[in-house]
Amino acid sequence: MIPGRQDFTDGRTAPRVDDTKDAGKVRVYQVAKDLGLTNKELVTKVQSLGIEVKNHMSSLDLDDVQRVKRALEKERQESLVEERLSPTGVLARHDVRARALEGLDQEIKVLRGEVPQTVLVRDHEREYEVDLRRGQKTGRFLDQRENRSAAAGYARGRLLDCFSYDGGFALELAARCTEAIALDISEEAVARIARNAERNGLRNVRATVANAFDFLREAERAGERFDTIVLDPPGFARNRAALPRALGGYKEINLRALKMLNPGGTLVTCSCSYPVSEELLLEVVQAAALDARAVVSLMEKRMQSRDHPVLIGVPETHYLKCLILRKLEV
Repeated sequence: MIPGRQDFTDGRTAPRVDDTKDAGKVRVYQVAKDLGLTNKELVTKVQSLGIEVKNHMSSLDLDDVQRVKRALEKERQESLVEERLSPTGVLARHDVRARALEGLDQEIKVLRGEVPQTVLVRDHEREYEVDLRRGQKTGRFLDQRENRSAAAGYARGRLLDCFSYDGGFALELAARCTEAIALDISEEAVARIARNAERNGLRNVRATVANAFDFLREAERAGERFDTIVLDPPGFARNRAALPRALGGYKEINLRALKMLNPGGTLVTCSCSYPVSEELLLEVVQAAALDARAVVSLMEKRMQSRDHPVLIGVPETHYLKCLILRKLEV
């Protein structure tokens, strides 16, 4: 790095620091030139951020320059959203647990316009009611969108969708099945599944409030059988310390599912836990298949939808693993 210069996040460099009188600072007019603004425009922006400057000859700390650049970038992004989407409202979901770990406030607030409690969204051929404020993530798991479409190509017969949430897999696959049972532990989620099924004219969907572990155990003991089973649980392992217990949980649900799956049937099994790699998930399924005395073939290995990109060199971005398996007739 050249002495007296500092790299910015967008790849450009700051103007040369005035090393005579204000070491470690830059003049407003220098920053304005770098950003393509007039002196007056930049002075107004800087003052709006509560940074004290008098005119274009005033000096700025490099930290203040970064702050100004971030503010301008935020305005640019908001302008693009307005220009391309013309939203009636913008809702900020700053309520993820990771913010608490970083000491950041957790909040849900409307940034612009009006935002209703629920909205209807169209996903492929189905309409879904989405709770924007209380729903998980943005109210719907869009990262499974392509996997639901892929799974529909294998679905048939009697379907069991565990950890169903809003019925994403159940409703997508139901048209190809004779019966679809959608399980979730949340009464509110199950009520939403029922409304979504009715809205889409799917009379073969039965939404049930149940703990998936308990249901799988009891159904397997009762001799229940299914032709298609979907396992899309919440993250069992938020960190590596939780990995051993998580793997035990994944094995149990896959073991029960394989025991209840009819020969020739399809199992769609997923993990959204980053510490559980695709290799580990395959090992868990293999162990479950051995215990279930089932011969299983791997039809597809999938991941999150393309609008949730996996960055090479950033393994944490490959968090969602989805396996589509077939239980062979032997």
